Amino acid sequence: MHRPVNRDASASETPFARELVHRIVAHGPLTFAQYMEACLYDPRHGYYSRRESTRFADYYTSVDVHPVFGRLLARQLAEIWESLGAPREFTLAEPGAGVGRLAVNILDFAAIHLPRFYRALRYVAVEQGAARRAALEATLAEHRAAGHAASSAELPAEIPTGCILSNEFFDALPVHRVLQHGPELREYYVNVISGRLAEETGAPSSPAIEEYFRKQKITLQPGQQAEANLAACDWIANAAHRLRRGAMLTIDYGHGARELYNELHMRGTMLAYRAHRAGEDYYASPGEQDLTAHVNFTALELWGGEAGLETLGHVSQSRFLLALARANDFADLYDPGQSAAEQARARQQFTALIHPEGLGETFEVLVQQKGMPAANLTGLRDL
Repeated sequence: MHRPVNRDASASETPFARELVHRIVAHGPLTFAQYMEACLYDPRHGYYSRRESTRFADYYTSVDVHPVFGRLLARQLAEIWESLGAPREFTLAEPGAGVGRLAVNILDFAAIHLPRFYRALRYVAVEQGAARRAALEATLAEHRAAGHAASSAELPAEIPTGCILSNEFFDALPVHRVLQHGPELREYYVNVISGRLAEETGAPSSPAIEEYFRKQKITLQPGQQAEANLAACDWIANAAHRLRRGAMLTIDYGHGARELYNELHMRGTMLAYRAHRAGEDYYASPGEQDLTAHVNFTALELWGGEAGLETLGHVSQSRFLLALARANDFADLYDPGQSAAEQARARQQFTALIHPEGLGETFEVLVQQKGMPAANLTGLRDL
């Protein structure tokens, strides 16, 4: 039996909101994960099916700050390639590639500064949304023509040797939201009440939700809300099976399970982003705001490990980028012929990427490997 909760869950009267209302009335309540997936990935109305230019009004990522983010990643990827014995072909797959800004930064830099690596590189930019996939094909046109880049709606079926690189991908996967109601775990569902979208709780939709917490030895406190990202567990296990030999490099914001589910996160971490403002009205204008939850890195390590991935290192973005930048004496910050003022601006932008109160400590880097256990990667070294 479902129990309504006291929450402001009104929905703007958009066409997609009305479509979701009709769907629920006809077929019954949605789990929050189903609702979130529809809001983000519906082919017509989903947030990530829209033109990416609208995203800049809502949030920005590390890629938007300065090209050095992609340049330093290119150096780390080239080192991974070398650790694998510098194979003649190296597949680099990026899920959630958007319009290809990170891809083109990596490819442009590699073509000029890492020519041996570039010759081996086959970059597969993965994007589900048709509009964004068309845009990334235009972004990567030069590298596609040279045979070093391609676009796809899904990961390659097999990656013989290479790396799966994700930047802010797992935080956008749909999550189940739960509530610890006394000794009972309840799940949030999206229903229609008085003609509007609203949430209520019910029994968990799958035993996998309770197993998710049990496996990580997590006991929620009474009244605590939390997210269970079963999709991330399934995704990393599937990706690990496709990767025969190489690395999985994950950059995202989140925590390990012990921190993610502690007393500081009694309301969970789910947020809605619009116009650079974060809120908890998840049902306002469905499809027109981003929905996101912090990444559980413990789950990625556990489920990835079961699928054959071994953790090489887990560090902050600040430490990762600083280690890579110092290895080349910060030369990758600058473009040829820059003035002193332009170089100063570049240093300020790099500071934004590593600042402990900003992106530097909010974002974490997880590197897992398969078939390259002896790799000593620069980005994981102590500073």
